[in-house]
Amino acid sequence: MRNLRTAFGLLTTLPVGLPGGWKPGDSGRAAFWYPVVGLAVGGLVWLVWFGLNLIFPALVASVLALAVWVGLTGGLHLDGLADCCDGLPGSASRERRLEIMKDPYLGAFGVVGLFFVLMLKAAALGLMPSSSGLSIVLAATLSRWLLLPASRLPQARPGGMGADFAAGLQTGPIFFAAIIPIGLVFLLGMQGLVAVLAALIAAAAVLGLAWKRIGGVTGDVLGALVEVAETAVILVFTISCRAL
Repeated sequence: MRNLRTAFGLLTTLPVGLPGGWKPGDSGRAAFWYPVVGLAVGGLVWLVWFGLNLIFPALVASVLALAVWVGLTGGLHLDGLADCCDGLPGSASRERRLEIMKDPYLGAFGVVGLFFVLMLKAAALGLMPSSSGLSIVLAATLSRWLLLPASRLPQARPGGMGADFAAGLQTGPIFFAAIIPIGLVFLLGMQGLVAVLAALIAAAAVLGLAWKRIGGVTGDVLGALVEVAETAVILVFTISCRAL
């Protein structure tokens, strides 16, 4: 259960803690459990969102549920999104982009990126009917599975969190860990399939931009991928439900 604890300790703020004796590559060796973490996070957010909708207006309930979502993950992936928004756009050398992404200070592009993603998520949660709540679980699970194949791309910065993850990841977990998101797609039907396609397109856009601008992926890029993929999934369910 060391790898399971590692996955929860890295990806959530739940009081499980990281196991002692950390070794290089441990984050990648725990990768099989990342979709399980997504299942737990998504399930908790779904329950909170559903319960809040029984008490508050939809807009208030969605903002509070999103706050819980961010709190459960400690803003880990949002930090990566902000760094990518600061470093990837604009004109600069590859080395300068990597320096900007590593800088702990938040720039204007990072603020704008965070604002739009959080507002899109809150709006989608506010407009989504209660019958589509399982899409939250799919969003959290699928996005964390996408980290596995994405980490197979060349690493733009050796020695970072992304490189440590890639170093410990084996090929087998990429396929076996897909069982959970695939099962959720079967439960959700055609909407689930469309949401997966949207998430794949969004993830490809993030990875393609990173490849073009910095020549590979970093931990920040992987974090941005999670946020963008989650947003794509719940937006699909919001749009499709309102179209019916």
